[in-house]
Amino acid sequence: MAHQDKGKYFKKHPDGTKVREDLKQEILKQVKDNNIACRAAEKIAQKMNASLREIGVGIDLLNFNIVQCQLGLFGFDSKQKRVPAAASVSPNLETAIREALVDNRLSCLAAWEIADRLKIKRLDVCAACEKLKIKVKPCQLGAF
Repeated sequence: MAHQDKGKYFKKHPDGTKVREDLKQEILKQVKDNNIACRAAEKIAQKMNASLREIGVGIDLLNFNIVQCQLGLFGFDSKQKRVPAAASVSPNLETAIREALVDNRLSCLAAWEIADRLKIKRLDVCAACEKLKIKVKPCQLGAF
């Protein structure tokens, strides 16, 4: 959603969309100053055996901002991105990224999976995407 939609995240979802009460309570425990970190949302999903998408919907319905993207794409102080382009990209990483592209974009989920498979940091995958001029989208939580 665009900056002008901040605080209206619930509008991304059909009327009547609900969040499970147990997820709502876990989300509320992790919110600070109307924000919840991506890593905190991931931990909630793991703890509650829920999908990141389900947690993202809950965050939207509660109108909280998702911050500190684990790929460095948004939610860091006044900057939109935290990750600079990599100086270079290894052939293995470039191949993994290019093989995972859908409509010339790399999903957040695919970026996480590549990082896990290659045993590198998630930020390194995103830095490679910056170098290769590949957009990382969509977010597993439904942000941006």
